[in-house]
Amino acid sequence: MRQTLSLLAALSVLAIAPAQAQSSNKTDSCAAMADLDRAIALDPKDAGAFRQRAECYRLSGRVDSALADANEAVRLDPKSSVVFETRGNVLNNNRQYDAAIEDYNEAIRLDPGYAQAFMDRGAAYYFKGDSARAVESYDEAIKLDSKSAQAFSNRGAAYKKLGRGELALADENEAIRLDPTRPEYFDNRGLFYQSTGDYDRAIADFDEAVRLKPQANFLTNRGDVYNKKSDYDRAIDNYDAAIKLNPGFYLAYNNRAVAYRKKGEFDRAIDDLEQVLRINPRMETAASNLASLREERARRNLVSGHDDLPTFNCGDARRAVEKAICSDRDLIRLDRQIDDAYKAAMSKLDRNGVARLRREQRAFNTRRDRLFGRPDFQLKPELERRLLALRGKSAVN
Repeated sequence: MRQTLSLLAALSVLAIAPAQAQSSNKTDSCAAMADLDRAIALDPKDAGAFRQRAECYRLSGRVDSALADANEAVRLDPKSSVVFETRGNVLNNNRQYDAAIEDYNEAIRLDPGYAQAFMDRGAAYYFKGDSARAVESYDEAIKLDSKSAQAFSNRGAAYKKLGRGELALADENEAIRLDPTRPEYFDNRGLFYQSTGDYDRAIADFDEAVRLKPQANFLTNRGDVYNKKSDYDRAIDNYDAAIKLNPGFYLAYNNRAVAYRKKGEFDRAIDDLEQVLRINPRMETAASNLASLREERARRNLVSGHDDLPTFNCGDARRAVEKAICSDRDLIRLDRQIDDAYKAAMSKLDRNGVARLRREQRAFNTRRDRLFGRPDFQLKPELERRLLALRGKSAVN
C-alpha cells in the first residue's frame, strides 16, 4: 500500500517564529507491528514486510529503525518503486532531503506513473527550499492524479513561497473543493489570507479548521490574526486554548507573550517567554525578547513603592518562580504575607521550634522552586496554603 507523506504547512507568526501543522497521516503506533515482526521472523527475505514495518516505524517517529528496515527492503527488492519511495519518506522525515530526492527519482524511474512519488519529491524540494522544483514535481503529480487534493494544497504552499499569490489561492481553493473534510487545507488558505491582510477571511478559515479538528497550531494561527487585528483578548483566548490542548506547544506561549506585551502586561509576557525557553532553549528570538522585557521590568521595579515589591530584589531574581512572583501583584502580596507570618511564628517559638520551622520553610521553598513550571503545580494556591499553615502556627503558639 502506498503511503502519503503530507507536506507540513508553514505558520507565520508575527515575524517571530515559524510553526508547522501536524501531518494528518501521522499515528502514534502501527497496529500491525506484531504481525510484521512475526512475518519477518518466518521469512527474513520478505521485502514487503520490511517495507511495511519501516513505514510503521516512520509513523511512530522511530526514524533509525525505519531507515534500517527501509534499507533492508531496498536490498531485498531493488526493482520495487514502492520500497524506494518508502525509504525516501524516511529520509525526508529525517531532513536528509537530497538523499530522499534520489530515492524518489529512482522510484519514478522504475514507475513513471507513480503520482505519490512525484508528490513526495515535491515535499522534499519544498523543505529543502527549492520551491520552483517543488512546483514542477506537483505539476507531474497532478497530471497523473487530478483528484489529489493534497497535491493541490502542497503546490499552493510552494506557489506562496514563490510569491505567486493568485496561483496559490487557486490551488488551495481546489484542494478544499476536492476534500472539504481536511482541516489542514482550510488552515493553509487561512495562512494565505492572513499574509494578504484579509483577516476576516483568514479567521473564517481557521474557524473551520478548528471546527473540523481542534489543534494547537490552528488555534495559534487564529490567535495570530486577532493579534494582527489588535484584538488582544481574543488572541490570548486562542493561545490559552492551544496551550490547554498541547502544553508543550511553545509557539503559543511565544505569541501569547506578544499579545501581553501589546497590552502592556510585561510580567505575563515575561512568564510566557521563560516558558518558551524551558521548552525550547535554542529559540533565540524568545531569548532576545525576554532580555529586553526583563530590563523594562527592572526599570519599573526601581521606581515602584515598597508595598509593590516582594521580599527579594526582583532585579536580582534568577529563579523562574521568583520572576513569576515579581510579575503578579497577588503573588507579591502573598510573598510578603508569608514572610510576615513566618516572622510572627518564629517570635513565639523556642530554640528547637525555631530550628524546626526554619527547616520546614526551607523545604517549602525548595519544593516550590523544584515544582514550579509543571502543568500540575499551581503557585498561588500553594502560597495560600503555606500562609494559612504559618498563621496557624503563630496562633497556636
